[in-house]
Amino acid sequence: MPMPDSYLEYPARRYGMDHDRYDWSDMFTRKPIVWPGGARVALSIVTHVQHFPLDMPAKPFKAPGALSMPYPDFRYFTNRDYGNRIGVFRVLRLLADKGLRTSFAINGIIAERYPAVIRAVVEGGHEVVAHGLDMGKVHHSGLDAATEEATITQALALLRKASGQTVGGWLSPGRAQGGHTPELLAKSGVEWTLDWANDDLPYEMRTGEGPLLAMPQAYETDDQVVANEYFHSEPDWVRQVKDRFDVLYRESAEYGGRVMSLPLHSWVSGMPYRVEYLREALDYILSHEGVWSAPTGEIAAAFRAQV
Repeated sequence: MPMPDSYLEYPARRYGMDHDRYDWSDMFTRKPIVWPGGARVALSIVTHVQHFPLDMPAKPFKAPGALSMPYPDFRYFTNRDYGNRIGVFRVLRLLADKGLRTSFAINGIIAERYPAVIRAVVEGGHEVVAHGLDMGKVHHSGLDAATEEATITQALALLRKASGQTVGGWLSPGRAQGGHTPELLAKSGVEWTLDWANDDLPYEMRTGEGPLLAMPQAYETDDQVVANEYFHSEPDWVRQVKDRFDVLYRESAEYGGRVMSLPLHSWVSGMPYRVEYLREALDYILSHEGVWSAPTGEIAAAFRAQV
């Protein structure tokens, strides 16, 4: 059966990119970035703290890590919830041992369900990043603007009230966005997002509500992706993280500062048999001179101050 002619009709198809959110740019020809203290690499550690509803919807799609067994799927629900009961505190202890201040991307509903998690993150000196409302409420093009805006507003309000922070960063559940998500984020006072995985430096995005900074957020070396999508071992993950850092560190000597993104999940790296591999990866990165570890919002501010 032949496809209808309408299949080939796509209004954004043209020479260049299929959108106008930002200009295409070769990172190796940009003005060199200098991090505070002359650091060569900014280390951006973002730990995901997530709530997967027991009755989460399957449509339009499920976020990565979603429950997959028939309802009620207590097997995977409790596995994910381990991160909120145990894993997040284990990661916090390791970060405290290393004297690191980082970022935690947290579902807004966590502020209601697990307020102790928010308190521990804030008391540890870390930054709270809005991670949507929960993992069952993904953003997509079929979501009407009013519903999406209400979800964003609720998530931000919960986290801002519970943390006492401005919460200017955003990570969508599943990194999914709809066509109007950037505008709604900028309208809500969000200054930067971690949804786009196409650069090793920040870059400005255009929205109808003003600029929005896209911050690097690695995908291929995300602990959840490596473990549960690629089915690689923990030593494999450590090797990949080290290799990623080595290349960025080498490039920084010639081309200026880079961002080393290290995405973690409290229900993945917070497991007893995985946390020591996280320690190994951090020890390796921090053993190099010229590494500046900071919350992602501070890295964003340092970038914006010189471009």
